[in-house]
Amino acid sequence: MRLGYFEREGKAFAGLVSGDMVYPLRGGFGGRPEPEGYPLAALKVLAPCRPSKIVCVGLNYRDHARELGYPFPEEPVLFLKPPTAVIGPEEAIRYPAVARQVDYEAELAVVIGKIARHVRPEEAAAYILGYTCANDVTARDLQKKDGQWTRAKSFDTFCPLGPFIVTAFDPSDATISLYLNGERRQHSSTKELIFDVAYLVSFISAVMTLYPEDVILTGTPSGVGPLKPGDSVVVEIEGIGKLRNHVVAA
Repeated sequence: MRLGYFEREGKAFAGLVSGDMVYPLRGGFGGRPEPEGYPLAALKVLAPCRPSKIVCVGLNYRDHARELGYPFPEEPVLFLKPPTAVIGPEEAIRYPAVARQVDYEAELAVVIGKIARHVRPEEAAAYILGYTCANDVTARDLQKKDGQWTRAKSFDTFCPLGPFIVTAFDPSDATISLYLNGERRQHSSTKELIFDVAYLVSFISAVMTLYPEDVILTGTPSGVGPLKPGDSVVVEIEGIGKLRNHVVAA
């Protein structure tokens, strides 16, 4: 299934995508679809989930660690993005006036389906609603200046998600790519993950309770680079789709 949020005549709703139609879901994700749908082309596609938090994993691709010359981490390196950073497909990433280098980072996003606390790896799949594309936009100069990552990762619009949540997806070996103005800049596979999705759900849920629609960003592969106002950036993950955004000056 493909799930998401959509807007029609100024009203947002959760929906099920079937072909070129969207069927509203009664009571949100997990609810029954209405019998009458709307053409997808007539709707605004919003960010596909409404997380209470976005839990991110740093340095989680082998090729990215090698690119930087860093040893593989012994445990996942966690940081957070606020929900105010979330935007949807085709929305603008705003380049902050205080930043001098803003980078793209293509990532696979895991969307939680039910409350998760102290989940064992073998149980993780039962707590996952599905997967979507993400761009962990980062003010790289501020990250280096601050010595920690909160400000650099947390600007409004710094967490594009979409286009939809795909519920039937194998995260073990999917191609992940990023295109900047049509040129491929990142290209790898989720098989390069140091810590796989099941381990991440288990590890993170032992630290904090995960709620429905919370998001885990699983890390970025090699090829991270800068954005500038006027750029178009596309994250593409095999089996999920394309997340397209553009960059504007704040």
